[in-house]
Amino acid sequence: MAFWLWMGFWLASLLLAAVQGRVEIELSPECREFLYMGTPPTGLEHHSVKYICQFYRKKPRYVTLYNMEDHIPIYSAYIFKRSDGENCIDVPWMYEPQLSTLTETEEMQPFPHGYMHMNFEDAQAILDDYTNAILYERGTLNPDEHQNELEDKASTYTLTNVVPMVPDFSDRIWNRQEHIIRKRLNNYCRGKAFIVTGITTSGKMIRRENMNRIAVPTYLWSAYCCADYDHNTPFTERFKFPSFAHYALNDDENNEVVELTVPKLKEFLKKTMFVNQNFQIFVGDCKPISSGKAD
Repeated sequence: MAFWLWMGFWLASLLLAAVQGRVEIELSPECREFLYMGTPPTGLEHHSVKYICQFYRKKPRYVTLYNMEDHIPIYSAYIFKRSDGENCIDVPWMYEPQLSTLTETEEMQPFPHGYMHMNFEDAQAILDDYTNAILYERGTLNPDEHQNELEDKASTYTLTNVVPMVPDFSDRIWNRQEHIIRKRLNNYCRGKAFIVTGITTSGKMIRRENMNRIAVPTYLWSAYCCADYDHNTPFTERFKFPSFAHYALNDDENNEVVELTVPKLKEFLKKTMFVNQNFQIFVGDCKPISSGKAD
């Protein structure tokens, strides 16, 4: 009897380890490939956040740091893929089963029909949270236009990659900046471009049934790092390599995106986010490493 109890415990432990492998405390090597020098942003540690290695169709696609109390991502980190900017169509919105339930899949899944999703709404956003939130729309941090393959594009349509955006801001300001970055990296980045896009919050929430459900971003920010770029880039764009960044206020009166260096974005975020003094987006701020030779 003791043997079978031990076997049952052992098998249960194996199953638990298998199904929780993609919602991680420490990122696995295959997920670190989406991060510059394999290192995630630092200084954002909190008991309510978890890394999600966003798996779709049995492949890792990007990394998200997700806040299970605010029900939004703090950032998504991904590799930019040269594309023509076309949007993916007819993709169902998905969720992350492992944030809440024991499951046999490590992949994002389409939302189930009926009220089954109420079983996991404690740890993540669900579609009902956005149904009556008429002041906001779903905005993706890793946008599909920064991906090229259809499956990479489809993987961006999960609510763990989504934050509430003011529609006018999303359509007129933020999407336009995503176009600008796509064209810039398409034209002048020769190698991999690592992008981290995130948010700041200040306590404003979307409520449903008299409960706080989703934090509303105050600012959205984004930074890229492309160490291998075209050194003949025109002067007007040359100073934006190997790295550059931008942020904008998430409201319907904002007409401006502030572009700035990664160190200056870092200083701005230290004043507007709960981060420690070791906060960094990219290792060494994505500065080129000197290749000087010893005498």
